[in-house]
Amino acid sequence: MKDSVTSDTQSMRQPYYADSRFAALRLLRGVSPESIELHLEDSEQLSLEAGDLLLAPDTPNINVYAILSGSLTVHLISEHEPPLISLKQGSCAGEMSIIEDSAPSAWVKAAEKTQLLVLDQETVWEMINTSHSFARNLLSILSERLRADNELIADSEGVLRQYERNAMTDALTDLFNRHWLEDMFRRKLQRCEIDGEDACMVMLDVDFFKKFNDAHGHIAGDHALCTVADALRQYFRPTDMIARYGGDEFAVLLPDTLMDQALEIAERVRAAVGGNPGERTGPDDGAGITVSIGVAERKASDTLESLINNADAALYRAKLAGRNCVAH
Repeated sequence: MKDSVTSDTQSMRQPYYADSRFAALRLLRGVSPESIELHLEDSEQLSLEAGDLLLAPDTPNINVYAILSGSLTVHLISEHEPPLISLKQGSCAGEMSIIEDSAPSAWVKAAEKTQLLVLDQETVWEMINTSHSFARNLLSILSERLRADNELIADSEGVLRQYERNAMTDALTDLFNRHWLEDMFRRKLQRCEIDGEDACMVMLDVDFFKKFNDAHGHIAGDHALCTVADALRQYFRPTDMIARYGGDEFAVLLPDTLMDQALEIAERVRAAVGGNPGERTGPDDGAGITVSIGVAERKASDTLESLINNADAALYRAKLAGRNCVAH
């Protein structure tokens, strides 16, 4: 790839309006030949081969380049990244750095053999002062460029928000994931400590989940996890913080909640998923899925890890009690 630009240093030998390519230039749309003819006759043309670098953020720019033929590509991160946009015949490049008196904000390269009209900074300002039509055209181009930049920023923010959401969300259940849990649960527990608020931790998993998967397949297993996640969303309160802890295990932090209230809420969730205790004992009875739930109340000395361990121990007791039940 070439990193240099080949310049045709000869001034144009014919009036610009005699060259049909000038009719396509947006900068000259509606501009009377008499008002800027002398400026253009003193301007040069620049020839680029495909891959030639025209503008770069580390190189000052003093020209506006209008595309007489060919096309340019604009690269935001580096000149080797895929192009952000393509500039076709009639468009221009470099105008933002002229107006802002700053280095270019992107790399601009020739996408193919390209011929450019070169207008230096002094000529551009003289043409602005000489022709209202030229000034209006340039203003229109700048406005479109700013609008495109704003749309790009908005799109980029939307993509970033989606990436952030994906980083915090479990793809299967659409619940928050363990990464989010370890950050947000910890923050909430710190706030509970500062405010002197009670809190309880709930750990829940699907009974005989491995056997269920082996008997019915992974698609049915995924459906079972989504069913449990839907029940958690429906029967826990809006203020409760729900996350998929891993595999078939879920964690819920209940702020401003004492043990009795947490047990009542947990029982409501268990019943919504699995019905009455003892009715369903495993995947082979054809009755569907059940869950076991452990509940722990926050003590003043608890960290997130110790509170989770306490809830996990309660979950183990629920399993020893026969599953499809709540323990503390």
